[in-house]
Amino acid sequence: MFPDTPDRIGSESAKNSSNADAASKSVGGRVLVAVCTLNEMANLPELVTRIFQALPTAELLVVDDDSPDQTGQWAQTQSETDPRIRVVIRRNERGLGSAIRKALEYAVEQDYEYVLNLDADLSHAPEALPELLKLARSAQRPDVVVGSRYCQGGEVHGWSLRRKLMSRMVNRFAVSVLRLPVSDCSGSLRCYRVAAIRKIDPSSLQSNGYAILEEILLKLMATGATMAEVPIVFTDRKRGESKLTWNEASAAAKQLIRMARQRG
Repeated sequence: MFPDTPDRIGSESAKNSSNADAASKSVGGRVLVAVCTLNEMANLPELVTRIFQALPTAELLVVDDDSPDQTGQWAQTQSETDPRIRVVIRRNERGLGSAIRKALEYAVEQDYEYVLNLDADLSHAPEALPELLKLARSAQRPDVVVGSRYCQGGEVHGWSLRRKLMSRMVNRFAVSVLRLPVSDCSGSLRCYRVAAIRKIDPSSLQSNGYAILEEILLKLMATGATMAEVPIVFTDRKRGESKLTWNEASAAAKQLIRMARQRG
């Protein structure tokens, strides 16, 4: 649940906007784009503009970890004049995993039809969002559409060879050992059918770091959810600092091994 607490800022007026709701429903059920932020002031204004250029009738949720650079406060100010924007500023929690969990819980509670997620650092082009949503709404109707760096046509720009090898190893482990049915299991550019997310109960997700991306797919697969992917071009951030530290990477690897043991 999302009670009225200091952690929840700038969302009530947006939630109650009938104009935004009507616009979101004009091409189907309501669509939420979720962005998790920590010190992304250098990127978020451009990202928000491009998200709404790509999906003008979508609504945007910014989950901010009380960024010292005022990212959350900027988003809050925007929400006061744009009814499509909701903001959650987390005072006592940190981490990508718990932030994504918060966003999925919000999508379920507010009964959206789809929730799309992408990184806040502009490494994912917002212009790819309509393609993911189009496939989700196609006759195929997959429960998850993954924006893939590693399916045919996908690319990665700006990474060192070492970073590329690390990412490839993680994804090969996920595909071969966890038996996930997509080629890119660690990327966060995705479109989820909220009805499928509701089945796994996002509050039950345990990973607080990057391993949540594989955990979500594992739980969805266990419910019989269908998955598809579209190729994307991933471009390394040009502004700000990456949040993926060696400690984060090590913790994610340990969680993946734990998932593999539990799967048997």
